[in-house]
Amino acid sequence: MTQQGARSCAAQALPAARPRAQVPDATVARLPVYLRALRALADDGRTTVSSAALAAAAGVASAQLRRDLSHLGSYGTRGVGYEVQELVLHISRELGLGRRWPVVLVGVGNLGLALAGYAGFDERGFTIDALLDVDETRIGQHVGDQVVRHVDELEDVVRSFGVCIGVIATPGTAAQDVCDRMVGAGVRSILNFAPVVLRVPPQVDVRKVDLSNELQILSFREHRKTGLHLVDGSGADGPPAGTVPA
Repeated sequence: MTQQGARSCAAQALPAARPRAQVPDATVARLPVYLRALRALADDGRTTVSSAALAAAAGVASAQLRRDLSHLGSYGTRGVGYEVQELVLHISRELGLGRRWPVVLVGVGNLGLALAGYAGFDERGFTIDALLDVDETRIGQHVGDQVVRHVDELEDVVRSFGVCIGVIATPGTAAQDVCDRMVGAGVRSILNFAPVVLRVPPQVDVRKVDLSNELQILSFREHRKTGLHLVDGSGADGPPAGTVPA
């Protein structure tokens, strides 16, 4: 094991940046979207992009994009726009993507296996250093270049690899216990795929990804579109308003 891998999460922290105003959470949530759009533009050979074109590629209003980027400092030039590679580097730095972040994933079911095999994590600087599960039939299985370990090794794994980020892909009934153990071992950020709200101390950040909620939101929007379709008279043969199409 390398010396870097044995260091604690706190010890791996980068030097403090110069103090500045807090970046709003909503802006932080849009930065990865801007970064993805910029990388696509770079892949197409674009070297500069206007705020309007970048906003369109990211699916936001240009005024919103300019406000968001103003929190990071102005990097656009009037009449020219933004230098694509410069903005990629700047947003990447703001998101802390200039280093490798060790990650532990607990829960190697169907979703966990899909997450473990997602190449996009490594491309963005996130290394899944350990896969853990409680199911004895999964312990010892090979997933890529990883071997599934028992969840009892969680604390040792966090300390050994200096894990800062934990991913929970367990059933809801097990998620809080796994979360508590992660926090107790020193994990400061958690990505939660379990269908529960986790209780954590103030210093721990949790991002919840609930796929069923997202589908229900899409269902709501489809339901509203169906209702509008009937109201404007264009869907006389459609289902009655308030019903869900079979």
